[in-house]
Amino acid sequence: MSGQAWFTLGVIAVMIAALARDRVAPALALLAANLTLLLGGVITTEEALAGFSNPAPLTVAALFVVARAVEKTGALEPILRGTLGHRPGRRLALLRFLAPVAGASAFLNNTPIVAMLAPQVADWANKRGASVSSYLMPLSFATILGGTVTLIGTSTNLVVSGLMVDAGMAPIGMFEITRIGLPVMALGLGVIVLLSPIVLPNRRGARRQFEEELREYVFTSRVVAGGPLDGKSVEEGGLRNLEGLFLVEIERDGQVLAPAAPTTLLRGGDRLLFTGRVDMARDVQGMRGLVSTEHNHALDFNSGDHTFFEAVVSGASALVGKTLKEVEFRSRYQAAVLAIHRAGQRIHAKLGEVPLREGDTLLLVSDRDFGRRWRDRSDFLLVSHLGGTPAPRGGGKSIFVGAVMLAIVVVAGAGLLPILHAALIGALLLVAANILTPGEARSAVDLDVLIVIAAAFGVGTAIERSGLADLIAAYIVGGFEAWGPGGVLFAIALATIILTEVITNNATAVLIFPIGLAAAGDMGLDPRPFAFAITVAASLSFLTPIGYQTNTMVYGPGGYRFGDYFRLGAPLTLIAIAAIVILIPVFWPLRPQ
Repeated sequence: MSGQAWFTLGVIAVMIAALARDRVAPALALLAANLTLLLGGVITTEEALAGFSNPAPLTVAALFVVARAVEKTGALEPILRGTLGHRPGRRLALLRFLAPVAGASAFLNNTPIVAMLAPQVADWANKRGASVSSYLMPLSFATILGGTVTLIGTSTNLVVSGLMVDAGMAPIGMFEITRIGLPVMALGLGVIVLLSPIVLPNRRGARRQFEEELREYVFTSRVVAGGPLDGKSVEEGGLRNLEGLFLVEIERDGQVLAPAAPTTLLRGGDRLLFTGRVDMARDVQGMRGLVSTEHNHALDFNSGDHTFFEAVVSGASALVGKTLKEVEFRSRYQAAVLAIHRAGQRIHAKLGEVPLREGDTLLLVSDRDFGRRWRDRSDFLLVSHLGGTPAPRGGGKSIFVGAVMLAIVVVAGAGLLPILHAALIGALLLVAANILTPGEARSAVDLDVLIVIAAAFGVGTAIERSGLADLIAAYIVGGFEAWGPGGVLFAIALATIILTEVITNNATAVLIFPIGLAAAGDMGLDPRPFAFAITVAASLSFLTPIGYQTNTMVYGPGGYRFGDYFRLGAPLTLIAIAAIVILIPVFWPLRPQ
């Protein structure tokens, strides 16, 4: 193996380790690897920057804008109202619900679909006494399956299509991937409907636990007029850093001040709402200047002055690894955290001292604009209302958004315009029609995803140029050649699925793509079937809550534990691999014609 191949292997190993352990954001890891390979002389400046001039990132950016317009106008809400029905019969409700969800995901990014529907599904299940864990993981898996059906179903499809063009092959047609994606989706949905009622345990989601248990940790006190606390700020009165307790809100003359800021001045007659450990309540109730009320205060989820939210921490968030106290959460986010849920359990500790992790679900109180401020930021994967008045929907504008989305699909599918041009025109129309403001359009674009895509092209080129792809392909061919071309296709698909559980799906596709092409070349096979195997397999992340963004989004709200994903994800993955290996040679012969 050449020195450049060893160097490339070392860089990629460090990159994968950093991604797998969440040491750095994916965008930073891919950029650092790209730069290192450039400085090491493995790739040229043009090759390092090739991904930034490829149509894939810009196409993905335009589709992010379209998806945000769909989310804002609530264009998919009829799917929920018309399919779940009134009875929580699990298989029947899943069958009615998941098919249109997967169909919508074939044309829209799956992240906003889950962001739109997950809170509504949770409300539907809670009102009917059903377990939300029976529906949220299937929701995530259905959107993943739907993303394999068309070219624009997921960014990975567009990335591989761009790689194919760079490799001298024709790009993926709008519905070309449907040949394999539709059977995989149908089989996958069948597995979900059949097995999820059996293998998924009934767990309470973070929302249900919050509503049922928080009242046990809530009590109120009143500020004595003329007492030692009257006229002092929250911090001066010693109510800022209480051991095991948290001051949630202050009620004054019928008005609610929430979250209670450290500088807020207390007045006689103020009612203070605390949450936290019951055994610590006696210390506060015994403070001079405070008197206990006669009974516990019931949280009002429909107050016009404040709103309760559920927020899932993103892996790219600055919150990961930090405590609420370290990041000054209350002042930075203008919100107060009432509870932290992790792996299906509420954390019983002093909240300000708990280091946060990716996938943690925060139950918090803030003003009604909290969702608008933070929905499109990288700090949270999901922000949903627990109470208060939901943000208004777009009414008739949803019809216009649906028409634009349909036009993009028809124009690109008929070959009248490239998908990049159609998506850009659609995004511009939505801004011009005032469906989205320019600011909303900018915030809808996930720059981290675009950087990952663009930087990964240079890393993929390095794998090919250094000879590393040929070397790894030789090992794969040597190990699976006895099984014939189908065995080599199986090995490539399996390697893709395993790697996508560790790092991002786009990075996986770019890393495996040159290896798949090299393996096909070694056996004298057509590389196009291998490209489609990589495209589909890179998106099929069902085994862990951290392999795919939508899986992480429903992790806390569904009350899941880490192993719950494997229960349903393992049979689903096996079926998907079998479908790839059996059906791809049928639609795209492995031997050149």
